[in-house]
Amino acid sequence: MKSFKSIPGTFDILPDEYSSGGDTTAPSRMWRHLEEVVHTTMGLYGAEEIRTPILEPTELIARGIGALTDIVTKEMFAFERGSSHYVMRPEVTAPVMRAYLQHNLAQRGGTQRLYYIGPCFRAERPQKGRYRQFHQFGLEVIGSEDARADAEVILSLRDILDRLGLRQYTLRLNSLGDEQSRPAYKAALVDYLTPLADQLSDISRKRLETNPLRILDTKNVEERTLLEKAPLLSDFIDEASRVHHEQVKALLSDVGIDFVEDPFLVRGLDYYSRTAFEFESPLLGAQSSIAGGGRYDLLSKEVGSKQVVPAVGFAAGMERILLACAAENVAQPAHPGVDVFIVALGDPAMTWAFWGAERLRQAGLRVTFDLKGRSMKAQMREANRQQARFVAIVGDDELAAGVVQLKEMETGEQRAVRLEDIPTSITI
Repeated sequence: MKSFKSIPGTFDILPDEYSSGGDTTAPSRMWRHLEEVVHTTMGLYGAEEIRTPILEPTELIARGIGALTDIVTKEMFAFERGSSHYVMRPEVTAPVMRAYLQHNLAQRGGTQRLYYIGPCFRAERPQKGRYRQFHQFGLEVIGSEDARADAEVILSLRDILDRLGLRQYTLRLNSLGDEQSRPAYKAALVDYLTPLADQLSDISRKRLETNPLRILDTKNVEERTLLEKAPLLSDFIDEASRVHHEQVKALLSDVGIDFVEDPFLVRGLDYYSRTAFEFESPLLGAQSSIAGGGRYDLLSKEVGSKQVVPAVGFAAGMERILLACAAENVAQPAHPGVDVFIVALGDPAMTWAFWGAERLRQAGLRVTFDLKGRSMKAQMREANRQQARFVAIVGDDELAAGVVQLKEMETGEQRAVRLEDIPTSITI
């Protein structure tokens, strides 16, 4: 019979950590811990969760990411059903803005702080920390032009990283100016790079024609050297954007957030404006980015709004963050174990164990028992494997007396107690 394995670029999340193809996948409890940190932190900021479909209209994503980007031209899982065109979402910002507009969330009043957690899909070449199915969490603050919104988005992400135990990261920060700033800068950058085109890589030469700002993202050492004398975006931004940027920096400094100003940090799409930022881990090598974001005031018009809806947000790669946690040896949450493992000896006791376990669960205890009818020795080994704090041993004598032998695994202390007294006999 043919055996099946997960599709390349995807992976299983198991109860235990495991390695496959050179990558180590964190156990499910670490994923859950990260999700709980996100939920808790977002709650502190008054953010509310939003869940959008995996499937979105292809045109929405093409408009939201950019029709000429690699994601849209090469990396989308797209398909047709009849005359309809769909894509498995490669990111979540455009879907969130679509939902905001579709459901008239502005009518709720005030600024909408919307956060999400979920899978995304890109048909790119699998490599360490980059997969065809990957997971993101993010925050979108929609409806405010205030610099405090930009700073708050950055602060919330910093708080998540800190609560996870990450310490070795760098925040890079820049301003992209307004919708007039970037065309002027783009023209100056093209004028500078065109005479040097023969020194650029094939990818950068193509970007010079389609999306020249993306060249600033290059990791190529020779190209980084060429860019040292390139014009700077900071010399082209408008005065209002400059003031906004200074306000963001002052707010971050006020709460003790260190940052590095990076004039080459840009976004390649025209709907981005003003703030752009990235968090990087130096322990992850060339692909060091773990999260990033910025202001995207003009996205709303790209996806159907008649007027500009100011917005700022971030997206964080969960796989990238978990890799950073592993690189920093961040402690994983302990295996939860169970409170009580029932060791049942004989058929009547095994039947009783099913009922007794449910009684204890109703009292709030984590309880399990053996399902194979094994020997007492084997059941005790299973209790150890499940890291049970207590074992409740029951056989014919215990059933007749209406008690169990309750054994504390750490100390070995054992005593007879009634089932209904177990919840008050142990400390949860």
